Amino acid sequence: MSTREAFACHPDNAVIWHDDRLYLLDQRILPEEVRFVACNRALDTARAITDMVVRGAPAIGITAAYGVVLAARERFRADGADWREGIRADIELLAASRPTAVNLFWALERMRRLIDALEALDPTPPLLAEARTIHQEDIAANRTLGDFGAELIQGPTDIVTHCNAGALATGGYGTALGVVRSAHAAGKIRMVYADETRPWLQGSRLTAWELVQSGIPVTVQSDNVAASLMAGGEIGWVIVGSDRIAANGDVCNKIGTYALAVLARHHGVGFMVAAPSSTIDMGVASGAEIPIERRDADEVLLCGGKRVGPAGVAAHNPVFDVTPAALVDCIVTELGVLRQPDAEKMRALMEGG
Repeated sequence: MSTREAFACHPDNAVIWHDDRLYLLDQRILPEEVRFVACNRALDTARAITDMVVRGAPAIGITAAYGVVLAARERFRADGADWREGIRADIELLAASRPTAVNLFWALERMRRLIDALEALDPTPPLLAEARTIHQEDIAANRTLGDFGAELIQGPTDIVTHCNAGALATGGYGTALGVVRSAHAAGKIRMVYADETRPWLQGSRLTAWELVQSGIPVTVQSDNVAASLMAGGEIGWVIVGSDRIAANGDVCNKIGTYALAVLARHHGVGFMVAAPSSTIDMGVASGAEIPIERRDADEVLLCGGKRVGPAGVAAHNPVFDVTPAALVDCIVTELGVLRQPDAEKMRALMEGG
């Protein structure tokens, strides 16, 4: 089976384990071309994460878990029973690939715990089983939270979303777009307005592509259009995903999310964050403690490979911003819905109370 055929068998999945190899749908070149990047080693996997072949916190975590499988296989073949020594360095390499997305560290820690408990000589089969479990659990969580979020929407209405928090950013189905999919199936969505999301254009390239593939009405807009659109009174919700949610309910997501939350509050529009519980980091008290990745200035100063900024000018290019919990109307997870989140509600959610 070719990689294209393998993807066709899993249309809601941009991370595929096939024939003992990891394939990642290259999201840098969508929608013009559907191409896969094959990863055979942890190094390949870490580079694919850093280079944005794969992106979105849940998808990064799943990819890293499969990266540990590749590392275990390589180390076992090279070192036999002494495979544990080398794999620690491989895990650190994966951990350094993106600093903000907490699902990366959550998945690696889960794989570490299994490694510590393993007695089998060949670690590859049990680690592959765990990576596949992480993958399937994310899909199930997305479907559950999608239905929870859809229940909150009084439709039909229009919604705004930012960046891409769909099947491409997760194990499948999506978080923010999971809510959209479930709400659309219930007849509650008239139109999705997808912010283009500079500088990588995940909204216009990825979110719009996903929604077109799914037959959900979508219109792309420049990031600076949202205020005038909300003023028209047709927008019921802004729905976004998250790369890390702090213990007090502060939400770290793609740069521009904070501005949308401010605009939504001013215009009386609901602001919903949809994310699996693996995105919640109870180890950071507030968003101020979340490391914000900054990327190369050329991502801002170039467009389509052509320079648009003058020579010698600098560019401020943070990848994420933090939306204070006070601006979030609800956080939707597979564990339930938190309205007006705060530290006490977050703790109760994560402790099952």
